[in-house]
Amino acid sequence: MRSFTLRGLTLYLPEAALKGNLEGALSSGRYENHEADALMLHLGPGDRLLDLGAGLGFICALAAGVLGEAAVMGVEAGPETVRLARRNLAANGFPGVKVLKGAVVAAGEGEVEFGLRPAFWASALKGPEGWPENAEVIRVPVRPLGKLLAKFAPTVISCDIEGGELAVLTEPLPGVRLVVVETHPQVY
Repeated sequence: MRSFTLRGLTLYLPEAALKGNLEGALSSGRYENHEADALMLHLGPGDRLLDLGAGLGFICALAAGVLGEAAVMGVEAGPETVRLARRNLAANGFPGVKVLKGAVVAAGEGEVEFGLRPAFWASALKGPEGWPENAEVIRVPVRPLGKLLAKFAPTVISCDIEGGELAVLTEPLPGVRLVVVETHPQVY
């Protein structure tokens, strides 16, 4: 297990997860840097953050440091990544932040196919080009955005769901004052 320190938080992940440019981004502090800057600039008292695509739990931990654990919830589809996010949150003093397992979708029930890739951060729902050749297709719970909004009542959403943003963020967002989104133009 390797550790990296970003913005005073320590993130742990297995050596096998260091694929692509991830190690360089973590070592240099560039990992989720733009999203973190935007959130730290705009989060304020009374906000509640819903992190769609929680990854390693970094954005959730940053927000919990500002808003408190009860005001932060993450959703992550990859089963191993959910465990990593929860571990990282607990290691940084935020064990009360909830991280739900599942894929965020505009609508639906039950389960959906999810393409788990060796580089966890590139895992995604099936795109217009189909599944990448190195994706292991698994089934994960569906997490409809409307139900998440009704249950958690966020005022801020951070969204990095590898191309699923367009379908999800066209839904009504009652009570949400700010959306920070990583776009994926190679997908749409």
